[in-house]
Amino acid sequence: MVGRKPTPTRLKLLKGNPGKRPLNNDEPHPEYKKPDCPDFLGGWAKEEWEYISEELFELGLLSQIDRTALAAYCKTYARWRQAEEELKTGMTSTTESGWECQSVWLGIANRALELMHKFMTEFGMTPASRSRLSVVPPAQKSLLEEYLKNG
Repeated sequence: MVGRKPTPTRLKLLKGNPGKRPLNNDEPHPEYKKPDCPDFLGGWAKEEWEYISEELFELGLLSQIDRTALAAYCKTYARWRQAEEELKTGMTSTTESGWECQSVWLGIANRALELMHKFMTEFGMTPASRSRLSVVPPAQKSLLEEYLKNG
């Protein structure tokens, strides 16, 4: 697909549908059920899951189908944390021939940050992406869900 990726209807509604374009009434509407933390997440990844999943779910930005995407974000977060720990010893290393070079951990940390940013933008977890949202109070969520179902 060429061009700008489409904005999910839920995010359009949270943004107030700024372009006033027709909403996609045929978009899948997964059941808003908080996903369980995958067993393979541990350490920093599991901590990040526990830290962020509840809030994303309460905002209506997380459902069971998003489990893998959030797990990938959490694993990337853990990778970044590990790389940052390793960088405490320095951002350069010396080769066997005596040359000073960039630490491999710096490249890992930078790449993890790039991937984290992509995931964070998708979930509305950056200041810029969050500023485009307007959260629907829990009492109005059922009205919103009814509108999405019936158009």
